[in-house]
Amino acid sequence: MAKKNAPEVKEEQKIQTKYDRKMAERKAQEKKDKRDEKIFKIVSSVIGIVLVLAIVIGIGSTIVKKQVAVNGTYIQIGDRDVSQLEYDFYYNVCVGNYLSTYGSLVSYMGLDTTRDFDEQPYDENLTWKDMFDQMTVQQMAQTFALIDDAKANGFEYDDTADLEERMTSFKSAADSAGVTEAEFFKSTFGQYATKSNLTPFIKDGILSVAYYNHLDEQNAPSAEEIANYYNENPLNYDKVDYRSFLFTADIAEDASEEDISKAMTEIKEKADAFKEARINGGDFEQLCMDNASEEAKANYEDEETEYCLSEGQRHSYTPSAIADWLYDDARKANDIEVIEDTDNHRCYVVEFVNRYYDAEESDAEISDTLATNATTEYISGLMENYDIKDPKGNLNYLAVQNTDE
Repeated sequence: MAKKNAPEVKEEQKIQTKYDRKMAERKAQEKKDKRDEKIFKIVSSVIGIVLVLAIVIGIGSTIVKKQVAVNGTYIQIGDRDVSQLEYDFYYNVCVGNYLSTYGSLVSYMGLDTTRDFDEQPYDENLTWKDMFDQMTVQQMAQTFALIDDAKANGFEYDDTADLEERMTSFKSAADSAGVTEAEFFKSTFGQYATKSNLTPFIKDGILSVAYYNHLDEQNAPSAEEIANYYNENPLNYDKVDYRSFLFTADIAEDASEEDISKAMTEIKEKADAFKEARINGGDFEQLCMDNASEEAKANYEDEETEYCLSEGQRHSYTPSAIADWLYDDARKANDIEVIEDTDNHRCYVVEFVNRYYDAEESDAEISDTLATNATTEYISGLMENYDIKDPKGNLNYLAVQNTDE
């Protein structure tokens, strides 16, 4: 019998053992791993470039931001382009001066210096930041107006000594705070502030103050103008000397009108008795001691002083209940009167001594007032040419004003 030829077994038809399948899977995995590794390297390379670019862009962005703040236009005042650097300098000076002037009172005015100013209302429309912005812009406009007018009128001023004094004070402040000068300028005047880039603004301030003082000297009034001004405003400058004693009614919080009336009648009777005793020759100081509380008697025991006597009192500083009586033109020495202050449940015994004008002090005060008024009016005229423009919308108060209008 002839043998049958066995069928040819092709490679793909070979029966794979478990081992064969395992080796095939390993080769496929190795091939995949190599491909993934290659992809990972490519992707990693790309990501690395992106990260480097991000860092470079970040650094570049910071540099550009600084350049814009130092050299770009933040707002415009008149024909001047004001950078953020310059604005921040004036803003921080204005805020510092305000807080220094009012001190602890700012908390009673509703300002918390530990919080952002733009989060705290100043009034129904503006925040404290808006108020400080408005103050800053006005200060800048005035400074620019003075500088430009000084140059136009050929005014020159040597700022060497003043500038040195300012820089010395800044260094002392930095030393006291335990920081470097660079840190001091940045924390005090803005994040882009340095000693060198603020120097021109400091010099501008020195020049504007010097020119303001020059205008004040130029506007000094004549003796006739001073006299005329005094004659129009005698109550603002005359002084009075007077003696007084105050009786205060003891009023309970829940007192009725009848109780109050009774208490006022009692102190009025005591005041009338005081007045009568004085008219009959009693010593005013002794009468004060006789009527004072035990705690207050010691005030009248010093024989070297006269505690009841008030000297050199201006009308505006005198208690309102007795001011008009003391400053009445009909007053003459030794006039005495009992004056009730029903709003405050008090009763005064007042004795007029003298009314006079202190020419040496008040003439100088009037001169300063008239010169300041004239200078302020002149500067106000200059500032009419210094309109505020805010093309980038950095000043919220201007938008509020425009909305109100």
